[in-house]
Amino acid sequence: MSKNPNQKLKLLYLYQILLQRTDENHKLTTDELRAALERCGITAERKSIYSDIEALQNFGLDVICQRGTGGGYYVASREFELPELKLLVDAIQCSRFITEKKSNELIGKIEHLTSDHEAHTLQRQVYVSERVKTLNEQIYYNIDALHAAISNNVQITFHYFNWVLNFSASPRIQKQYRRDGARYRVSPWALTWDNENYYLLAWDAKAALRKHYRVDKMTDISALEMPREGTEDLSKLDLSAYSKKVFSMFSGEEQTVRLRFANHLVGAVLDRFGKDVIVVADGPEHFKVTLNVVTSPKFYAWLFGFGTEVEILSPPSARQEMQRMLTAAAQLYAADAQS
Repeated sequence: MSKNPNQKLKLLYLYQILLQRTDENHKLTTDELRAALERCGITAERKSIYSDIEALQNFGLDVICQRGTGGGYYVASREFELPELKLLVDAIQCSRFITEKKSNELIGKIEHLTSDHEAHTLQRQVYVSERVKTLNEQIYYNIDALHAAISNNVQITFHYFNWVLNFSASPRIQKQYRRDGARYRVSPWALTWDNENYYLLAWDAKAALRKHYRVDKMTDISALEMPREGTEDLSKLDLSAYSKKVFSMFSGEEQTVRLRFANHLVGAVLDRFGKDVIVVADGPEHFKVTLNVVTSPKFYAWLFGFGTEVEILSPPSARQEMQRMLTAAAQLYAADAQS
């Protein structure tokens, strides 16, 4: 009688059973392990289970045997603890740059890093709330391609698009490629994270400018056999400091701006610019800060969110731009009230 070929895989099946079906609150007895192996087409004697468990322990698997009523074998520790996996799941689910489909795929893989019983607690995390997700399924691979180009010190080309409404038939959202579909060519230098989106920081040699691109709006990324340009500009850049100056990666003029805030907004300032900001008291209810920022529309919009509890003190050009934007908004709503 020929020996069952699955017998050679007994130790691997036992390893899999223990990882998938056991944890501190769910144990399997020797007889239950034998029954589980039999369902895989493998017969096992009690003594062989003992020796196999010992082999797995010697290999590094943290298998514990609890004696007495309700006892049995279980995996006591794993590479990732359950709270760590929950953090990973939440981070994936909260990330707007990962599509809903890719989020579910990644979370499914994370669930395999714990027992089937504990995986259910991760599944509960998935449905915390409905969060806005990117529409571009390619972003997951875009990030990998960009990291590779940066690592290999080469330029890239790609298409860049906006989402627009098409009213030619029934209204629908579709891609509209910039530059009439012509490819962009830039030198990629870093990936940055801002306002829940990934951005590529790159050097555009043709325009001789540092530029930002939303990674989820890039398609058809291709690496070129050409070394990156812009070394003089970008190699000296402090990315950590730079990301504090730029709001949502909108380009604009970098200026030194003096601001006055109500005291209770100090946390919002520190969250945005870091704890090294120098805060100067300005009476009992306000403080002043001097910041180097890129004064883009997003910067003014951030200030507007605080209403009358923040004021631009200087430079005059920033005060005038804020006034212009507020006047335009007021006129818009005044016109609406009159119609």
